[in-house]
Amino acid sequence: MTAIDPQQMTDAAAARLANRARLFTRINQADKWFQVLGLAWITPILKAAAGDNPRAQFKEIWRLLMVPFLAIAIFLLLWGTLAPRIQTSLGAVPGPSQVWSEMVNLHEDAQAKAAKKEKFEAMVAQRNEKLIATGKADQVKTVAYTGAPSYYQQIWTSIQTVFFGFLIATVIAVPLGIAAGLSATANSALNPLIQIFKPVSPLAWLPIVTMVVSALYTTNDGLFAKSFLISAITVTLCSLWPTLINTSLGVASIDKDLVNVSKVLKMDTYTKITKLVLPSALPLIFTGLRLSLGVGWMVLIAAEMLAQNPGLGKFVWDEFQNGSSSSLAKIMVAVFTIGIIGFLLDRVMYALQSLFTFSNNR
Repeated sequence: MTAIDPQQMTDAAAARLANRARLFTRINQADKWFQVLGLAWITPILKAAAGDNPRAQFKEIWRLLMVPFLAIAIFLLLWGTLAPRIQTSLGAVPGPSQVWSEMVNLHEDAQAKAAKKEKFEAMVAQRNEKLIATGKADQVKTVAYTGAPSYYQQIWTSIQTVFFGFLIATVIAVPLGIAAGLSATANSALNPLIQIFKPVSPLAWLPIVTMVVSALYTTNDGLFAKSFLISAITVTLCSLWPTLINTSLGVASIDKDLVNVSKVLKMDTYTKITKLVLPSALPLIFTGLRLSLGVGWMVLIAAEMLAQNPGLGKFVWDEFQNGSSSSLAKIMVAVFTIGIIGFLLDRVMYALQSLFTFSNNR
């Protein structure tokens, strides 16, 4: 009979404990990104699988995963029960199954339109190749496809528009916010303008923006369509205020000791802003950016409706004007699409905030 060495048993136990500690360290590191992605419920599942107090982890799984699913299930049940009882001019309010069917129809329609566009482009390419082969290269033309955009193309147009307006707003708001945070005089000058223009509705800005863009952007073959610029500039005017206010607050709340150190070191303005102001104010700046992007996405739908920019807003307006039996279900598909994309945009900004800041203040 072979004797068991106690030292070997101790070493094996120590190795197991070390492996367990490394496993939980990796889980805790991954948890930061799970929270960013809205998947915090994965962490307690991993910990329970690793043997970390299954009862306590089950409580976390219940809170983070089961409770939200239960709430969604109750919402769908109430929606499916109450919707058929509400009659409109287009019939009963569609329930979950009808909305799902229209979502499938929109997906299939998008695939059909994509195939039609590919067929058209292939025909144009084939025609041009024949002209080149017969020595008629001067007759080669690039013919743009003029078919109706698919639902996915309209989503992409809206995302492009909101990011264009959001980037313009950021370029304007961050420098002004830094100036207002560093200078009491600049803050006094900007504060009245912020208080006056911040509450203005996009519906009030839109006619002004439309007239200004129409007067200044007279070309019809420019880089951007007029409807795109009108929507994007309206987004800019409505979404820059949260970033401006939060940037100003973040810069003004920098530790006074750091400001005194910059004076002792005789930092020039550029060095002070890049090495001291921005790193210290980034958490609040990103909070403002997240708010601005959310406001911009909300404003965009109204702007697209009135400017007729071919995005989700125009899709909603066209279906409302169409008045068919499936229009209401399609509008509800758009509503859920708008909400999901808004959530994903916020997660993108949260991820960027996690990458560039070291503060727990979210």
